[in-house]
Amino acid sequence: MKFIVAFSFLFWFMASFTQAEEDLKPFTTDGCSAFPDGTLSQNELWLSCCTAHDLAYWQGGTYQQRLESDQALKQCVEKVGEPSIAILMLAGVRVGGTPYLPTKFRWGYGWPYPRGYKAITPEEQQQIEKILKEALKK
Repeated sequence: MKFIVAFSFLFWFMASFTQAEEDLKPFTTDGCSAFPDGTLSQNELWLSCCTAHDLAYWQGGTYQQRLESDQALKQCVEKVGEPSIAILMLAGVRVGGTPYLPTKFRWGYGWPYPRGYKAITPEEQQQIEKILKEALKK
């Protein structure tokens, strides 16, 4: 009986993190997540870097795409003149952005959890493009 109760709880717990359909949620960004968006004097100095990074994380994809996205974030922050911050941010996203935790900033956060590393299919690419096109109209 204990096994049935434990199994039922585990099934309910895992099901609570998934959706019946595989639809992509609208794009959202929280800026640089738990990191400042800039310096005290320029409080949005690297915010655009984080927004572009969020767009990639929202879509998700393969492990290689995540590596490229994280490197692009680092390079963007370096270009605004903050190489030390760029290294710190890279370390943070490499650890905190794993797709295996049900966080709101994980790799592929636009898709139902758990997705992991998964190539975007042509149908999913159509969903991405539709959502972005609708967002640009607003």
